[in-house]
Amino acid sequence: MAEQTILSARGLDLYYGGTRALRKIDLDIPARQVTALIGPSGCGKSTFLRCLNRMNDLIPGARAEGSLTFHGEEIYARGVDVTELRRRIGMVFQKPNLFPMSIYDNVAYGPRLHGVRSRAALDGTVERSLRAAAIWEEVENRLKRPALGLSGGQQQRLCIARALAVEPEVLLMDEATSALDPISTARIEELLGELKSRYTIVLVTHNMQQAARVSDRTAFFLGGELVEAGSTERLFSMPRSRRTEAYLTGRFG
Repeated sequence: MAEQTILSARGLDLYYGGTRALRKIDLDIPARQVTALIGPSGCGKSTFLRCLNRMNDLIPGARAEGSLTFHGEEIYARGVDVTELRRRIGMVFQKPNLFPMSIYDNVAYGPRLHGVRSRAALDGTVERSLRAAAIWEEVENRLKRPALGLSGGQQQRLCIARALAVEPEVLLMDEATSALDPISTARIEELLGELKSRYTIVLVTHNMQQAARVSDRTAFFLGGELVEAGSTERLFSMPRSRRTEAYLTGRFG
């Protein structure tokens, strides 16, 4: 079965004022797979990730040129409902960014924002999202307690549950395990394997071993350019670019 492309960049440039942060990016992201974006600090991988749900709009002077589509529709076209785009393309950040409210209210926040008022519907969404994020059994008896009382790994899984509560199609993860201990990291990596049957996941990571473990496809960025992309197995075993090989073997970065 041919894989479906859900997000596609063609000739994508991104500028911060007069600084060009991305140069002519051509990249297809297939549905219901994990795509890892790797490369040294400042290479453009997080900038590209933030283009996908227009988080760069929040940075003064940021502007995109070229084509970036979601289901064939231009993400940066005039008239795009950015709030709806961000519902469909959710994001989990490097550090847990929970609201200072209960575990339940953190997960219910998004659905309420989108007009869900029924208590039964909210209860169902909260439980379903917490189960999907593999944290339900740890918190089901303390849903009314402050979310900030959870451990770091639990907080990050709660952030994933909060993102899933609004039923996105895509989940963007920007270094989402870099602040966590190895056990929590392993839990989230295991979770990604379960989530990709229902969601498209795009993961920025500095950890090449993590990319090799969890991703189906990998894209290597360097200096604001996409050097190469392909199946993770192929890219790690037979990189086509000497720059990719040099990065993977630790000669720079």
